Parts: sequence; structure tokens; C-alpha cells
Amino acid sequence: MPRFVVHRGGAALWPENSLLAFRNAIALGARLLEFDVHRTADGEAAVIHDPTLDRTTNGSGPVAARTAAELRGVRLKGLDGALTDEWVPTIDEVLALAGPAGVTLLVEIKTPGPAVRYERRGDRVRVVPGPRYEELEKKIVGALRTAGVADRAYVMAFNPAVLAEIRALAPRQPTALLVDRQHLEGAGVPAAEAVVWATAARANFLGLHYTLCDERVVRLARRAGIAVGVFTVNDEAAMGRLVDLDVDVIITDRADLAVRKGATAP
Repeated sequence: MPRFVVHRGGAALWPENSLLAFRNAIALGARLLEFDVHRTADGEAAVIHDPTLDRTTNGSGPVAARTAAELRGVRLKGLDGALTDEWVPTIDEVLALAGPAGVTLLVEIKTPGPAVRYERRGDRVRVVPGPRYEELEKKIVGALRTAGVADRAYVMAFNPAVLAEIRALAPRQPTALLVDRQHLEGAGVPAAEAVVWATAARANFLGLHYTLCDERVVRLARRAGIAVGVFTVNDEAAMGRLVDLDVDVIITDRADLAVRKGATAP
């Protein structure tokens, strides 16, 4: 039975990546939480999905152009678009909340531009990593260690160079390579190729968009010793198909659904 992960703290129910969302998800009974991090202008790690503030806050422009203190001054939008009392938290604030709750954490390290490109060259695929934030991996490793949660955290990224840096800093830290549809289509390869990429990245598990996951992907990943996670699944029928495929992790915006499905796991 898969483990169910609450995506961005429960983006279908509360302002995504907010302390309110994480607090409510934990209170609801969620045991696994996922969130994203970008680097701030002063080297902190801001918990926010987009590289810019425009979609989710009343601010605008790059997250990387603001200090952590400045990000406390912006307000997150609610599901209806109205402003809330929530701000863009730092990873330390999130870990201070999630750490004592004993939840497992999936931390996605974002990049300032396109994360990676996979180029087809004859019968081979060339991996072209995109730019990374300066020392963001070091900040994340340090934050996880300081909060005492490194042993129940997975660090995820689309950029395999991010995972290589995490491995250099913390060889025992579990990692996940994320692969989306455009990466496979850009290289003109089937979804099973993602298992090869995850193996090359020395990742512990592969995260795929759920529509890409099939029996062959799961079988090849098992053979390679790699766990399979899928994102972002908000439909119960789709969840049923993925449960039947025996994937290891299902990531959903629906905290209520994650808790209910997780409670039925053997």
C-alpha cells in the first residue's frame, strides 16, 4: 500500500506552503508533508513553489531578490484569491512546526530557471542540468540536521546536479529525482527511461507525474532498487489505479484524502 503525502501542506484546502496549511494538515492527521524551497537574497531558504511572488502572494518579482525579512511582509493569497494573514515562511519556521510533530518530510529544492534538459543524441540521451542557487543545498542539509529531522526527510529535485551536491554534503541523505512529461517528450523517450535517469542520479526514488506511471515503470524501478512516487493526484479513481500498480508514494493536494487513504493502509 502506498504512503500518501500532502503536497504543499494541502494546496486544495489552504494557502499552499503556508504555516497554516502545515499546521492544519498535521492536526488532521497527515504523516507526510511535501514543500518547496527557493533561495532568498540573504541566503535563507524560503518555502514557496514559484520562483516569483506574483501567483501566490500580494508581492511581485523574484523570490531571490527579497530577503527573508522582506518576505515576512508579503501576504499569501487564499484559495479564493483574497489575502490572508500568512507570509512566506522560511524552512526553519516550517521545521520548527513539523519537527516536533514527527512527520516525514519531502523537501523539493527549486532552481532559478529551468531545472534540467534531456537531449536525444542518436541512441543516447544527454543530461543538461540548469543553474542552481548558490549554496542552497548546504542550507537545506544544515537546516534538516539542526532541526533533528534529517533521518525522516527526503530531498527532491528535478535537477540531478542538485542531488549530486546533496550527496556530496550528506551521503546518507535519501534523495528523489523528479521527472515530468516535458522531459521525456523533449528527449523523445518512453516513461521507463526515467528509471535510467534516476539510477544515474543515484537517487533513492523516482518521482513521476502520475499520468506517466505504468506497470513497466514500476517493474523496472523495483529491479533497480528504486522506489516510485507519483505527483500530483487529486482524483480518487486515479489513486485507485496507482494503488493497483503498487507505487510507493502518492502525492496529493488533498490533505483530507491523504489522511483517509493513509488510515486504511495495512
